[in-house]
Amino acid sequence: MLDHLEYSAPKPKVISGAKEDWELVIGMEIHAQVASEAKLFSGASTGFGAEPNSHVSFVDAAMPGMLPVINEYCVEQAVRTGLGLKADINLFSAFDRKNYFYPDLPQGYQISQLYHPIVGEGEVIVDMEPGVARKVRIERIHLEQDAGKSIHDMDPTMSFVDLNRTGVALMEIVSRPDIRGPEEAAAYVLKLRQILRYLGTCDGNMQNGNLRADVNVSVCRPGQYEKYQETQDFSHLGTRCEIKNMNSTRFIQAAIDYEARRQIAILEDGGTVDQETRLYDAAKNETRSMRSKEEAHDYRYFPCPDLLPLEIEQAWVDDIAKTLPELPDEKKARFVKDFGLSEYDAGVLTADTVNADFFEKVVAVGEDGKLSANWVINELFGRLKKDDTDIAESPVSPEQLGEIVKLIKADTISGKIAKDLFEIVYTEGGNPAEIVEARGMKQVTDTGAIEVAVDEIIAANPAQVEKAQANPKLAGWFVGQVMKATGGKANPKAVDELVKSKLGL
Repeated sequence: MLDHLEYSAPKPKVISGAKEDWELVIGMEIHAQVASEAKLFSGASTGFGAEPNSHVSFVDAAMPGMLPVINEYCVEQAVRTGLGLKADINLFSAFDRKNYFYPDLPQGYQISQLYHPIVGEGEVIVDMEPGVARKVRIERIHLEQDAGKSIHDMDPTMSFVDLNRTGVALMEIVSRPDIRGPEEAAAYVLKLRQILRYLGTCDGNMQNGNLRADVNVSVCRPGQYEKYQETQDFSHLGTRCEIKNMNSTRFIQAAIDYEARRQIAILEDGGTVDQETRLYDAAKNETRSMRSKEEAHDYRYFPCPDLLPLEIEQAWVDDIAKTLPELPDEKKARFVKDFGLSEYDAGVLTADTVNADFFEKVVAVGEDGKLSANWVINELFGRLKKDDTDIAESPVSPEQLGEIVKLIKADTISGKIAKDLFEIVYTEGGNPAEIVEARGMKQVTDTGAIEVAVDEIIAANPAQVEKAQANPKLAGWFVGQVMKATGGKANPKAVDELVKSKLGL
């Protein structure tokens, strides 16, 4: 079975400085909250929106003598994610302590994986447009615990700390610097989010902070990136700055564009870019310095003495692999191959598992891939968007829509009548076939009855007949008049053939 679509890489984004052209180089660290009911090292709930500090165990609060216990399901979810990204699964991994102080980190350190991550190298194919995609290499995925949340706007003199997020399992998905523009960066986040949602390992809710990105941005002169690719020597690339905690693809693009131009201005003025961590201010559309960039030794990493290394059996990994769903790229390729869809339409329908499942149920009844796709995308999605309704709450079921498609395919109803039928089903419900029968909506396929209507229209419009015979394109006017006279019930193809025959075209 075809499991991929051919593509070519997009050209890198070029920004014109005051003196010369520059290219962007971007790498991303995505923090994805593991879809799990319990935290990484405790049984406390991960539920969102609870009262502050109500989901905090003694382990999360770092009470004396409390020791972490690994949540096996979180490990399984990380392995599942690695398999979904076609990555290497490391059968040996270990946890380390990353030491730093912040009020919402009670332990005074974060348990993470620096030296032995659970997942190794993988890849993501980032679709930019049909036939154009960027392969982004994944360097690693490691498990770590999240910190809490400091709240500074509830009191003019005090800050508050909510530890509900403390200890929640995160997967940090680290890419290579393969992304070459703001649009690609946003598309990468969305594609990764799509894959995680298909896998069920992260819900991808950026608004709740369940998916956030740290974006590393640097600029280089044209040709330098190719030298880096040949040698993997980072000295060919510019100094990178990291923009922390981005949770909006729109802001990610704006932040990258601003940061790139800021760095270009510094370099063209003869200055040097300092490696640092920056924050994006959406109100001012600018990045500002947060702190100088730390190196690993600044955190005094060392193996966590409270946790044994993870030793995973290959058989367990193989069992997880057997449960993987069909992923977006494979599903999209299958839709193109099996249903004859365009790559664009297949992409729309596979954007979410709910969309894809709905479409396949429509096809199962309607038995026509292209026609089903047209009705799902144009009619149903268009109407749902207009009504601001989610597909999960669609008034029209896939079986009902499939029945409408089936009636069109069988020439029982015309496309125009089908739209009227769709409106009835959407607003009133009911069985489409029964509605057509009860309301006399069947298409007229009796050529004798259609011929009578054609003859009447031609006889009543001699001047129009002359025009149509002089310019055959005007024959469409007669088709429209016949359709109008028959209440849209005449078979359009039969009408068109009769009109042309009668007019001698």
